[in-house]
Amino acid sequence: MRSKLKQLGLVMTGVFAGVMISLNFSAIADKASPTPLPVEELRAFADVFNAIKQGYVEPVEDKKLITDSIGGMLAGLDPHSAYLDAEAFRELQVGTQGEFGGLGIEVGMEDGFVKVISPIEDTPAFRGGVKAGDLIVKLDETPVKGMSLSDAVKRMRGKPNTSITLTISRKGESAPIVVKLVREVIKVQSVKSKVIEPGYGYLRVAQFQENTAAAMVDHFAKLAREEELKGLVLDLRNDPGGLLHGAVGVAAAFLPKDTLVVSTDGRTEDAKREYRASPEDYLRGTRDDFLRRLPARAKDLPMVVLVNGGSASASEIVAGALQDHKRALVMGTQTFGKGSVQTILPLTSSTAIKLTTARYYTPGGRSIQAKGIAPDIIVEESENGSSRRMREADLIGHLGNDREPEAAPGDVAPQAGDEEGVEAAPFELAGENDHQLRQAILHLKGQPTSPGKK
Repeated sequence: MRSKLKQLGLVMTGVFAGVMISLNFSAIADKASPTPLPVEELRAFADVFNAIKQGYVEPVEDKKLITDSIGGMLAGLDPHSAYLDAEAFRELQVGTQGEFGGLGIEVGMEDGFVKVISPIEDTPAFRGGVKAGDLIVKLDETPVKGMSLSDAVKRMRGKPNTSITLTISRKGESAPIVVKLVREVIKVQSVKSKVIEPGYGYLRVAQFQENTAAAMVDHFAKLAREEELKGLVLDLRNDPGGLLHGAVGVAAAFLPKDTLVVSTDGRTEDAKREYRASPEDYLRGTRDDFLRRLPARAKDLPMVVLVNGGSASASEIVAGALQDHKRALVMGTQTFGKGSVQTILPLTSSTAIKLTTARYYTPGGRSIQAKGIAPDIIVEESENGSSRRMREADLIGHLGNDREPEAAPGDVAPQAGDEEGVEAAPFELAGENDHQLRQAILHLKGQPTSPGKK
């Protein structure tokens, strides 16, 4: 038995060394000071592996144990690092193109449950009343506790026109909420636009995808043809983020060429970068510089950027860049605070890991991680206040902010009466009762604004 265990320990040490090499990590942190592999810890891993293989009530495949171990390693780092099996890797690639099958929710993990970061507009989840901050505790009749995030996402996605029942725990509600949703092919239209009133345009970015910046340029050009614009509202509310180069492209549309948009910093040289308003940083896989189609008015048109607790990641990059360069006024409520960079590192042709490799910083050097963007003018979601929202600082095991104090967990303005579970009245973005948008237009006109009750 001891000989077997020794052999297994050697095998597992080799497996882990192979994984480290495949991730382009060196076993030597510094050429001058070699770092040995943690042999004792790997031996403990081998002991557990062997115990499961020998004594678990049912046979377990080696592949499953190794895969689950990798997933556990990554999940223990922060809420955004994850192992991507073949299906999850494929769905990630498809999702960035703006079309996939499922319910339409951005999710993370907290304390073993799936937590809703933001429902995507005009999807089954959004129409079914799923809200940011909801905890999904059951999928059909299967408890979520103990399920990996990738497994939960697999169960929620599926063929169009098939149904799934979500059991939700919501703060302020004494009983679980049961919602039956029908899956659809989710086609996220990342950019929408319209004229709010004569002279004032509205651009909505719902998510940063492969072609978002180019689509935004086309929408702006259309608005400029229809109206002699006096002001523009860029709406990033409930935008969960997406692709970094998409955010750089959107910011570049309103900033001078070569202006710093965002910088990143991490432990490796590849993680230390500056992204500027230049084609090499916002174009990817194409030679068509879409900013050449942008009307010159985009560079000096008075602007308000709307944000809220659902504005995360790439949307915070855009808001932070336009705010630091004083190109636009940021209005709304504190943003989500996801200021970390995830790099996709392929393991095989069909699997990968999503690893947090850096923090990103605004042009002024601010870290947004677990803090968010503070608006220049605070305006609540309605005249009666804002509903409670989950933010990065609320996530268990979140990456800390290395430069500024973090926002306190749950540090969100409740609406009046929230102690009794009352929430802000639902509203349609850019609809008639959109309080924040009304205040943005008033500000562009030079008129007094009303923040609403806090």
